[in-house]
Amino acid sequence: MTVTPHSDEARPGDGLVKAGGIVFIAGAVATLATMAPLFLDIDPFPSYAWAVCMLMGVGFAISAAGVLRSAAAQRKAARASQA
Repeated sequence: MTVTPHSDEARPGDGLVKAGGIVFIAGAVATLATMAPLFLDIDPFPSYAWAVCMLMGVGFAISAAGVLRSAAAQRKAARASQA
């Protein structure tokens, strides 16, 4: 017997996955904007603009933490239902 929450209920880790997705998209947009001067033959952005590109990795890590938290909560619920 599996225990699944209703589709409209927030599960553990959902907020982290959403936040990670937003941070990842911000990093992807920053990467595209930072790479544009290379192709458009204009002055490159300063080095701190390149640091903003690291948000892609940060967003991925936040989302991964949310997925792991969700998996742990499902494992815990499965164990509780078996006992």
